[in-house]
Parts: sequence; C-alpha cells; structure tokens
Amino acid sequence: MRFLQGFTPTDLLIVPAALIAIIFHEFSHGLVAYWLGDKTAQERGRLSLKPWRHIDPLGLVLLVVAGFGWAKPVPVDLRYFKKPRRDFALVGLAGPVSNFLLALPALFLYTLTDMLAPALWDGLLALFFLYLAIVNVGLGVFNLFPIPPLDGSKVVGLLVPDRIYYRILAYERYGMALLALLLFTGVLDGPLGFLREQVFYGLSYVASRPFVWFGLVRLVA
Repeated sequence: MRFLQGFTPTDLLIVPAALIAIIFHEFSHGLVAYWLGDKTAQERGRLSLKPWRHIDPLGLVLLVVAGFGWAKPVPVDLRYFKKPRRDFALVGLAGPVSNFLLALPALFLYTLTDMLAPALWDGLLALFFLYLAIVNVGLGVFNLFPIPPLDGSKVVGLLVPDRIYYRILAYERYGMALLALLLFTGVLDGPLGFLREQVFYGLSYVASRPFVWFGLVRLVA
C-alpha cells in the first residue's frame, strides 16, 4: 500500500486521525508509568486526553504528511520504578502497542462502514477509519526504531550491558538531530515503508477475521 501519496483535500481527515493517534500514544506512556509508580506525567498534566498537552508541531506535520512523527516526550522519573530498566521499557512499549491496538478496531470499522454504508458522506466515514489505522501503524512502527529518544531505544535498554545502557541515556539529547538527519537523507524510508506495510497487512488480516468467519468478505481491501 502506498502511504499518503498524492495528497488531496479529502486527506484532511488525516489531521483528526493523527491527533487521536498522538493522544492515545502519549496518554498510554503516562498511564503505564503511573501504574508502575511514577506520577510525574500526572503531576505535569500529561496524563490527559487533551491534544495540546502532547502535540509537537513538527512531529504532527510529519505524521500527517509522511505517515510518521512524534509528540512531546512524556516525563518519566526512573527513581520511582521498582525495576527501572524493565519498567522504563514497558513505558516505552506502551505507546506503540496502544497505536497497534487502536489500529485494529479502526480497520474493523473501516470494513464494516464500507460494507454497510458505502455511500455515507461519499465514503468519508470509511476513509477516516482507514486513515486512523494508517496513521496509528505509522506512528507505532516509527517509534519502535531503536534511536533515542524514540521508544525502541528504551526497549533496547533491556538487551544491552549497563555501560551501553547509560551511554544511550546520556546521548539521548543528540538522538533527535541524528533522527532528523536520517529522515532528511531518506535512509529510513525503505525500512519504515517495509515495516509499515507488513504491520498494516498483519493487522488487516486480524481485523478481517470476523467478516471471514461470517462469509462476508475474504480480506480487508
């Protein structure tokens, strides 16, 4: 599938889809941190579903235009965790996992709406659910890359020795510059595109199962 190429006025539906994806991503970080004993996000107003508390303007623009992006990092204090490296990794995973979980009902509703009411608002409702799935997959996949400050770098912390782990944390502030360079040069385009495609079709397969079981469709379009 070609992600968000040939932008049209109808694609403005991507904006609310992107806002929903970002809100759930960041809220999930804060919620899991809270469950694990860190109330920092709550104290700083980030345990919230209000979009303006989470949006990074550049990250939102990229998410709408390119299908990947980021938001303001949720503050986390490792001192509150019983097992800092494990819990930090769980907090990191919470964002991408929430995006993939949100993509599933979006794909289900896309198929259902397209089947039952294909002419509803000229198909805008079905298109919105499709964009919601695409943007959530893009955000989730992008943030799993092991480049600080993306969430994947927190998961890598479980797999490397202490000296490497703390070096990753020390250089996290330079990660965004590296990330911008990789994106600008197109180095990540191939891996990102491949992974988004695979995750999207994998989730499409799962979301289409109820329709297949009832003999309604063979596969999500």
